Amino acid sequence: MATHDPASRSSTPRSPDSDLRTDLDAALRTRAELGPEYEAELVESFLEKLDRNVERRVRRQVAEQQVQVARGHRPPGAGSGRSEFWERFAVAVVSLVLAVPLTAIAVVNAGLVGLVVCWAGVVGVNAVHGLAPGTRRRTRADRPDEEWRDEKWG
Repeated sequence: MATHDPASRSSTPRSPDSDLRTDLDAALRTRAELGPEYEAELVESFLEKLDRNVERRVRRQVAEQQVQVARGHRPPGAGSGRSEFWERFAVAVVSLVLAVPLTAIAVVNAGLVGLVVCWAGVVGVNAVHGLAPGTRRRTRADRPDEEWRDEKWG
């Protein structure tokens, strides 16, 4: 079994993914040594580390996007309304395609209640996606006159 020297860990830069792998390996080794009675605590500890890692990545990405916007670049997904249409269309199609087998499974296992719950979920997913801030349909008031002219005549 290899031993890990804390000093060598801090002196060499490592990716967050390799740190998580190391932490997971350590948690698994610790579980093997301590037994299943400490499993919940070990899992909780690892999930907290994972959560901090995800939080750090999200903050970094948001900061990078803010820098890009401050420099005058468009944020990702701020393109034309056409891409927003296709995104909404894709979500609707995929949810309906998945709804067919889910409906069958729900009806077989739970009857009418399963059917209602299944379709409430499908409607809920589509409603949430449609009402999300990034998927709001732009109106003429939101768009400069040049865009309307280009779209109308081009």
